[in-house]
Amino acid sequence: MSATSRWGTPVSLIRLEGGDTRRFLHGQSSQAIELAQPGACLATCLISPTARMRGLALVAVDDAGADLIVIAGDGEAIRSGLDRVLFPADNVRMGALEQATLWQWQGDVEAEAKDLLRPGVDLGSGPSAPALLQRSESGLPPWLEALPQWSTEEVESNRLRHGLPAAPGELNDDTNPFELGLADWVSLNKGCYVGQETLAKLATYDGVKQQLRSWQSSEAVEPGTSLSNAAGERAGVVTSAQGNRGLALIRRSCLDATSLQAGTVSLSVSKPLGFIDPPVGAGGQG
Repeated sequence: MSATSRWGTPVSLIRLEGGDTRRFLHGQSSQAIELAQPGACLATCLISPTARMRGLALVAVDDAGADLIVIAGDGEAIRSGLDRVLFPADNVRMGALEQATLWQWQGDVEAEAKDLLRPGVDLGSGPSAPALLQRSESGLPPWLEALPQWSTEEVESNRLRHGLPAAPGELNDDTNPFELGLADWVSLNKGCYVGQETLAKLATYDGVKQQLRSWQSSEAVEPGTSLSNAAGERAGVVTSAQGNRGLALIRRSCLDATSLQAGTVSLSVSKPLGFIDPPVGAGGQG
């Protein structure tokens, strides 16, 4: 990877307009959006009523409404789900699904661009790094286009290193935001929203039973491979792999282990760069 370089991630873009846009998105995702000011960009989880993962998104708020930028998960399914719970009385107009690209960069770059997104979470380039949304009809600004671009393999390697969840390995009906290290994508004091009760209980009672970890080994290991600890007890499962490295969900009882087994293959295990520890005892707020 070049020291100064860029990479793009395909995203799904859903435009919402109307006076109730922020209130609507506030109730349908994990982040406190209703009081967000125009120009704000918030990272949020799209979850089921039992807090199971459906997708990850950025909400870019403006005077007329907001752009919902789905960065992981099935954008069409997410739009259909929002449409089902949109009441005629809601002052919200939801546009068609569009394809776009979210660009990030690293190195000493003078970002000469307006409207940069600053979600305040680690999307793969650091916890406070900005990003740029390129709509399908738009070109890149010259300062960004001039940077060398990562290959697909480099983009995936960076995702695994930072621990960014993706479907279907990490985003599915078996995971919640706290297990995936997404505590800073969740507001525990914003009031009622889809999945709020489950997340509050997990935080209050320290109920997270597994966590996402990075792994490396001397041999390739396939997603779905079961892991065990030194005593032969079930320790977790590999969720993503790129050759001899990837991500795995590790059971709570084995989180202190630095080495686990995938059959005869030994894996070294560590916390991903972007993983935020689950909150403990915070779920009773608000």
